[in-house]
Amino acid sequence: MNLKGKNVLITGSSRGIGKAIALAFAQAGCNIMLNASTSSEELMKTQEELKKAGFFSYACLTDVSDYQRCKEMFDTIYSIYGNIDILINNAGVSHLGLFTDMTPDDWNRLIDVNFKSVLNCTHLALPKMISRKSGNIINISSIWGERGASCEAVYSATKGAINAFTKAMAKELGPSEIRVNAISCGVIETKMNSCFTEEERAVLTDEISLMRFGKPEEIAKVALFLARDDSSFITGQIITADGCMI
Repeated sequence: MNLKGKNVLITGSSRGIGKAIALAFAQAGCNIMLNASTSSEELMKTQEELKKAGFFSYACLTDVSDYQRCKEMFDTIYSIYGNIDILINNAGVSHLGLFTDMTPDDWNRLIDVNFKSVLNCTHLALPKMISRKSGNIINISSIWGERGASCEAVYSATKGAINAFTKAMAKELGPSEIRVNAISCGVIETKMNSCFTEEERAVLTDEISLMRFGKPEEIAKVALFLARDDSSFITGQIITADGCMI
Protein backbone atom coordinates (compact mmCIF):
# COMPACT_ATOMS: atom_id res chain seq x y z
CA MET A 1 0.00 0.00 0.00
CA ASN A 2 2.85 2.43 0.72
CA LEU A 3 3.79 2.57 -2.99
CA LYS A 4 0.46 3.95 -4.18
CA GLY A 5 0.95 7.13 -6.21
CA LYS A 6 4.74 6.79 -6.43
CA ASN A 7 6.36 7.79 -9.72
CA VAL A 8 8.50 4.95 -11.06
CA LEU A 9 10.86 5.01 -14.05
CA ILE A 10 11.98 1.61 -15.32
CA THR A 11 14.62 1.62 -18.06
CA GLY A 12 14.59 -1.21 -20.57
CA SER A 13 10.99 -2.06 -19.73
CA SER A 14 9.58 -3.06 -23.11
CA ARG A 15 10.11 -6.76 -22.34
CA GLY A 16 11.57 -9.31 -19.94
CA ILE A 17 12.48 -8.32 -16.39
CA GLY A 18 11.74 -4.62 -16.96
CA LYS A 19 8.26 -5.37 -18.29
CA ALA A 20 7.51 -7.66 -15.33
CA ILE A 21 8.68 -4.95 -12.92
CA ALA A 22 6.48 -2.36 -14.65
CA LEU A 23 3.40 -4.56 -14.30
CA ALA A 24 4.14 -5.37 -10.65
CA PHE A 25 4.59 -1.71 -9.72
CA ALA A 26 1.47 -0.73 -11.68
CA GLN A 27 -0.50 -3.30 -9.69
CA ALA A 28 0.94 -1.72 -6.53
CA GLY A 29 -0.63 1.61 -7.54
CA CYS A 30 2.41 3.40 -8.96
CA ASN A 31 2.60 5.81 -11.87
CA ILE A 32 4.66 3.95 -14.45
CA MET A 33 7.21 5.39 -16.88
CA LEU A 34 8.30 2.84 -19.46
CA ASN A 35 11.49 3.11 -21.48
CA ALA A 36 13.23 1.41 -24.39
CA SER A 37 16.01 2.53 -26.68
CA THR A 38 15.07 0.94 -30.03
CA SER A 39 12.27 -1.59 -29.56
CA SER A 40 9.42 0.87 -30.17
CA GLU A 41 6.95 -1.82 -31.24
CA GLU A 42 7.51 -3.85 -28.06
CA LEU A 43 7.37 -0.68 -25.96
CA MET A 44 3.97 0.27 -27.38
CA LYS A 45 2.77 -3.30 -26.95
CA THR A 46 3.76 -3.25 -23.28
CA GLN A 47 2.01 0.08 -22.79
CA GLU A 48 -1.11 -1.34 -24.44
CA GLU A 49 -1.00 -4.42 -22.20
CA LEU A 50 -0.86 -2.18 -19.14
CA LYS A 51 -3.76 -0.14 -20.50
CA LYS A 52 -5.89 -3.25 -21.04
CA ALA A 53 -5.12 -4.27 -17.46
CA GLY A 54 -6.42 -0.89 -16.32
CA PHE A 55 -3.11 0.91 -15.80
CA PHE A 56 -1.99 4.13 -17.46
CA SER A 57 1.70 4.48 -18.28
CA TYR A 58 4.00 6.97 -19.99
CA ALA A 59 6.34 5.52 -22.63
CA CYS A 60 9.71 7.04 -23.55
CA LEU A 61 11.66 5.78 -26.56
CA THR A 62 15.09 7.00 -25.48
CA ASP A 63 18.63 5.67 -25.62
CA VAL A 64 19.57 6.02 -21.95
CA SER A 65 23.24 5.41 -22.76
CA ASP A 66 23.27 8.88 -24.38
CA TYR A 67 23.39 11.55 -21.64
CA GLN A 68 21.82 14.36 -23.65
CA ARG A 69 18.92 12.24 -24.85
CA CYS A 70 18.53 10.90 -21.33
CA LYS A 71 18.36 14.46 -20.01
CA GLU A 72 15.65 15.32 -22.51
CA MET A 73 13.65 12.33 -21.29
CA PHE A 74 14.02 13.37 -17.65
CA ASP A 75 13.04 16.96 -18.47
CA THR A 76 9.86 15.69 -20.12
CA ILE A 77 9.08 13.37 -17.22
CA TYR A 78 9.61 16.16 -14.70
CA SER A 79 7.32 18.48 -16.67
CA ILE A 80 4.57 15.86 -16.46
CA TYR A 81 5.10 14.17 -13.08
CA GLY A 82 7.21 16.65 -11.12
CA ASN A 83 9.63 14.07 -9.77
CA ILE A 84 10.73 10.44 -9.82
CA ASP A 85 10.32 8.56 -6.54
CA ILE A 86 11.78 5.24 -7.66
CA LEU A 87 14.39 4.70 -10.37
CA ILE A 88 14.93 1.17 -11.61
CA ASN A 89 18.01 0.87 -13.82
CA ASN A 90 17.27 -2.25 -15.84
CA ALA A 91 18.44 -1.47 -19.41
CA GLY A 92 21.04 -3.95 -20.57
CA VAL A 93 22.46 -6.04 -23.38
CA SER A 94 24.63 -9.14 -23.47
CA HIS A 95 27.41 -10.50 -25.67
CA LEU A 96 28.47 -14.13 -25.86
CA GLY A 97 31.93 -14.88 -27.19
CA LEU A 98 35.62 -14.92 -26.43
CA PHE A 99 37.08 -11.59 -25.36
CA THR A 100 39.82 -11.97 -27.98
CA ASP A 101 37.14 -12.05 -30.68
CA MET A 102 35.51 -8.82 -29.48
CA THR A 103 36.12 -5.39 -30.99
CA PRO A 104 36.24 -2.03 -29.20
CA ASP A 105 32.78 -1.33 -30.65
CA ASP A 106 31.49 -4.52 -29.01
CA TRP A 107 32.75 -3.69 -25.54
CA ASN A 108 31.91 0.00 -25.80
CA ARG A 109 28.29 -0.92 -26.52
CA LEU A 110 28.17 -3.15 -23.43
CA ILE A 111 29.75 -0.47 -21.25
CA ASP A 112 27.47 2.25 -22.63
CA VAL A 113 24.18 0.37 -22.35
CA ASN A 114 24.83 -1.60 -19.18
CA PHE A 115 26.81 0.84 -17.06
CA LYS A 116 26.78 4.34 -18.51
CA SER A 117 22.98 4.22 -18.61
CA VAL A 118 23.01 3.66 -14.84
CA LEU A 119 25.35 6.65 -14.38
CA ASN A 120 23.23 8.84 -16.65
CA CYS A 121 19.86 8.07 -15.09
CA THR A 122 21.15 8.18 -11.54
CA HIS A 123 22.88 11.51 -12.14
CA LEU A 124 19.69 13.03 -13.56
CA ALA A 125 17.39 11.60 -10.91
CA LEU A 126 19.44 12.63 -7.89
CA PRO A 127 19.05 16.44 -7.74
CA LYS A 128 15.32 16.24 -7.10
CA MET A 129 15.67 13.21 -4.82
CA ILE A 130 18.32 14.98 -2.74
CA SER A 131 16.31 18.19 -2.50
CA ARG A 132 13.29 16.19 -1.29
CA LYS A 133 15.42 13.89 0.93
CA SER A 134 13.51 10.98 -0.51
CA GLY A 135 14.18 8.41 -3.20
CA ASN A 136 14.89 4.81 -4.01
CA ILE A 137 17.23 3.45 -6.68
CA ILE A 138 17.25 -0.21 -7.67
CA ASN A 139 19.87 -1.47 -10.12
CA ILE A 140 19.35 -4.73 -11.97
CA SER A 141 22.63 -6.61 -11.93
CA SER A 142 23.76 -10.19 -12.49
CA ILE A 143 25.48 -12.98 -10.60
CA TRP A 144 28.22 -12.74 -13.23
CA GLY A 145 29.09 -9.34 -11.80
CA GLU A 146 30.20 -11.15 -8.66
CA ARG A 147 31.53 -14.42 -10.07
CA GLY A 148 32.49 -13.65 -13.66
CA ALA A 149 31.41 -15.72 -16.64
CA SER A 150 33.55 -17.27 -19.33
CA CYS A 151 32.70 -15.82 -22.77
CA GLU A 152 30.93 -12.92 -21.05
CA ALA A 153 33.94 -11.09 -19.67
CA VAL A 154 32.93 -7.52 -20.47
CA TYR A 155 29.28 -8.16 -19.59
CA SER A 156 30.49 -9.47 -16.22
CA ALA A 157 32.68 -6.40 -15.80
CA THR A 158 29.78 -4.02 -16.42
CA LYS A 159 27.66 -5.79 -13.83
CA GLY A 160 30.55 -5.75 -11.36
CA ALA A 161 30.79 -2.00 -11.93
CA ILE A 162 27.09 -1.65 -11.17
CA ASN A 163 27.56 -3.54 -7.90
CA ALA A 164 30.45 -1.30 -6.81
CA PHE A 165 28.54 1.82 -7.85
CA THR A 166 25.50 0.63 -5.87
CA LYS A 167 27.51 0.20 -2.67
CA ALA A 168 29.33 3.51 -3.06
CA MET A 169 26.18 5.52 -3.84
CA ALA A 170 24.35 4.00 -0.88
CA LYS A 171 27.06 5.41 1.40
CA GLU A 172 27.02 8.77 -0.37
CA LEU A 173 23.24 9.14 -0.38
CA GLY A 174 22.36 7.68 3.01
CA PRO A 175 22.41 11.10 4.73
CA SER A 176 19.87 12.28 2.13
CA GLU A 177 17.59 9.35 3.06
CA ILE A 178 17.94 7.81 -0.40
CA ARG A 179 18.36 4.06 -0.57
CA VAL A 180 20.34 2.28 -3.31
CA ASN A 181 20.32 -1.48 -3.82
CA ALA A 182 20.90 -3.97 -6.63
CA ILE A 183 19.36 -7.28 -7.57
CA SER A 184 21.91 -9.83 -8.72
CA CYS A 185 19.92 -12.00 -11.11
CA GLY A 186 20.69 -15.58 -11.98
CA VAL A 187 19.53 -17.21 -15.21
CA ILE A 188 16.08 -15.81 -15.97
CA GLU A 189 13.58 -16.77 -18.69
CA THR A 190 14.04 -13.74 -20.95
CA LYS A 191 14.70 -12.98 -24.59
CA MET A 192 18.35 -12.33 -23.63
CA ASN A 193 18.68 -15.98 -22.64
CA SER A 194 16.69 -17.40 -25.55
CA CYS A 195 19.97 -17.89 -27.46
CA PHE A 196 20.79 -21.06 -25.52
CA THR A 197 20.28 -24.46 -27.16
CA GLU A 198 18.31 -27.16 -25.35
CA GLU A 199 21.61 -28.81 -24.42
CA GLU A 200 22.99 -25.56 -23.00
CA ARG A 201 19.75 -24.96 -21.08
CA ALA A 202 20.03 -28.43 -19.57
CA VAL A 203 23.62 -27.79 -18.44
CA LEU A 204 22.63 -24.48 -16.85
CA THR A 205 19.59 -26.03 -15.18
CA ASP A 206 21.77 -28.71 -13.61
CA GLU A 207 23.82 -25.95 -11.98
CA ILE A 208 20.75 -24.39 -10.32
CA SER A 209 19.62 -26.00 -7.06
CA LEU A 210 15.95 -25.25 -7.80
CA MET A 211 16.44 -27.02 -11.16
CA ARG A 212 14.84 -24.31 -13.32
CA PHE A 213 15.39 -20.85 -14.73
CA GLY A 214 13.95 -17.95 -12.78
CA LYS A 215 10.92 -15.99 -13.93
CA PRO A 216 10.91 -12.22 -14.57
CA GLU A 217 7.97 -11.95 -12.15
CA GLU A 218 10.15 -13.34 -9.36
CA ILE A 219 12.69 -10.57 -9.87
CA ALA A 220 9.84 -8.04 -9.91
CA LYS A 221 8.76 -9.21 -6.45
CA VAL A 222 12.27 -8.60 -5.11
CA ALA A 223 12.20 -5.10 -6.63
CA LEU A 224 8.84 -4.44 -4.95
CA PHE A 225 10.27 -5.47 -1.59
CA LEU A 226 13.27 -3.17 -2.01
CA ALA A 227 10.99 -0.27 -2.95
CA ARG A 228 8.61 -0.68 -0.03
CA ASP A 229 9.02 0.52 3.53
CA ASP A 230 9.36 -3.15 4.52
CA SER A 231 13.01 -2.80 3.48
CA SER A 232 13.51 0.67 4.96
CA PHE A 233 16.79 -0.29 6.70
CA ILE A 234 18.26 -2.06 3.67
CA THR A 235 20.65 -0.09 1.47
CA GLY A 236 23.95 -0.73 -0.28
CA GLN A 237 23.08 -4.41 -0.72
CA ILE A 238 23.43 -6.74 -3.69
CA ILE A 239 20.45 -9.10 -3.31
CA THR A 240 21.06 -12.39 -5.09
CA ALA A 241 18.12 -14.13 -6.79
CA ASP A 242 19.57 -17.12 -8.62
CA GLY A 243 17.82 -20.24 -7.33
CA CYS A 244 21.08 -21.13 -5.56
CA MET A 245 23.34 -21.57 -8.56
CA ILE A 246 26.10 -24.01 -7.66
